[in-house]
Amino acid sequence: MSDLTPNRQPGQPLEPIDAEKLSQLAEKNINNPEGGRKVIRTHTEADGKFRNYTRVRNLEPVLVSEPPALLGDDTAPNPTEIAQAGLAACISVGIQAIATHRGVTLTKIDIDIESDIDVSPTWGVGDLAEDKRPGVSDVRVKIDLEGDADRETLDQIQKDAIKWSPVVNTYTRPANLTSELV
Repeated sequence: MSDLTPNRQPGQPLEPIDAEKLSQLAEKNINNPEGGRKVIRTHTEADGKFRNYTRVRNLEPVLVSEPPALLGDDTAPNPTEIAQAGLAACISVGIQAIATHRGVTLTKIDIDIESDIDVSPTWGVGDLAEDKRPGVSDVRVKIDLEGDADRETLDQIQKDAIKWSPVVNTYTRPANLTSELV
């Protein structure tokens, strides 16, 4: 048992998602592609010393901060770490959905991600040379899957999850972003 996932027993099937509802959701979006287009809203408020609280839907606020090396108080993951956690979770959701759709029972989804980042541009007040790229440049994802399928099938499931992941596609095909002072 992992202290990260205390409800998961090694070798036991992961708690399944409803395969019938997954099929219904897919069919609904196939029949009405416009119905699958949604707007995601968040609201963030700064609390000082780089602490930011973000409300998503009606959930408890998510705290995002910075480590001491970046002048934060180390009370929470930083924005890049949160983005990386979102990337891993999105891949995991995709893996579980694809496995369910294909009749594969999974007993393990573990994802490790490392990314390279250059923090020398320091939020626009540091080194602003043309060759500087704020943000991650290289992302390495390692996926450990176990279930009642052969390695080739598990590999295809993870490859398809990567291909269809909204967050992977945000990393690899960035969205158009606008900003305005209101």
